[in-house]
Amino acid sequence: MSDTRYLPVPDALVGQRADVALARMLGLSRSKAADIVAAGGVSVDGRTLGKSDLLADGILAVDLPNERAALPEPTIPGGLVSVYEDEDIIVIDKPVGVAAHPSPGWEGPTVTGALASAGITLAPVGAAERQGIVHRLDVGTSGLMVVAKTAPAYSALKHAFKERTVEKIYHAVAQGHLEPTQGTIDAPIGRHPTADYKFAVVEGGRASITHYAVLEMFPSASLVEVHLETGRTHQIRVHMAAIKHPLAGDITYGGDPVMAKKLGLKRQWLHAKELSFEHPTRHGEVRVTTEYPEDLAVALAKLRG
Repeated sequence: MSDTRYLPVPDALVGQRADVALARMLGLSRSKAADIVAAGGVSVDGRTLGKSDLLADGILAVDLPNERAALPEPTIPGGLVSVYEDEDIIVIDKPVGVAAHPSPGWEGPTVTGALASAGITLAPVGAAERQGIVHRLDVGTSGLMVVAKTAPAYSALKHAFKERTVEKIYHAVAQGHLEPTQGTIDAPIGRHPTADYKFAVVEGGRASITHYAVLEMFPSASLVEVHLETGRTHQIRVHMAAIKHPLAGDITYGGDPVMAKKLGLKRQWLHAKELSFEHPTRHGEVRVTTEYPEDLAVALAKLRG
């Protein structure tokens, strides 16, 4: 059994291979998207596409299986899933509700605590509560994080993030329709002038650059792919709010609570979907992707339905 979905090809994906574009449009792994294409499930104007065919501007007809593939079982305490691991690094899929490391006022689970519980030793560099942490995701944001297990890996990854050679791709659902459908938000971010628990676009803030492209449009929202050039706290949430398209479910930054309730969202619709970087010691490329967690997948299905 399958159902057919009709998707306009975003400008940002014109010229991309069919399997690569489908993965990004639907939030699937590339292997799963390739399977759909190989099974003859993608066509344009009645012409079935192969995985190496390049997309042109138009409408894709995509036949999707009705059944959802089972999600991987967590392998680490706290619900973390190990996506890639070797002697120097571990890449984990972080669920919502888990902080990167302990901090004042936070009593919930952390990435560092979960890894320690699993017997994974992290790089003995920096403050004890932050050892191994080379970048962070908000408690309310799910998705991919790389953590260093050795000092050389920690040093190399910190340098890579500082030099902006790490590719970080997020998927987000923003309220409304973004115009233009792809663009760059270049606006400094700093502490909110009246609410110190938030951030905002402010004069004199830290330079912050966000690139976005609309993947799919719904009557009241848009699925957006986001590439971060910088990595400020709450950057995507702040920048989308600044252009009057706050993330669905993000009540803190102006999201509509009625929409959040309708979609069953208790947090912002934001997921760190793909991460790629040069391995800190082996120097080959590490590129990993992850599926949407259940709460985001359910909300997306409601928007499509």
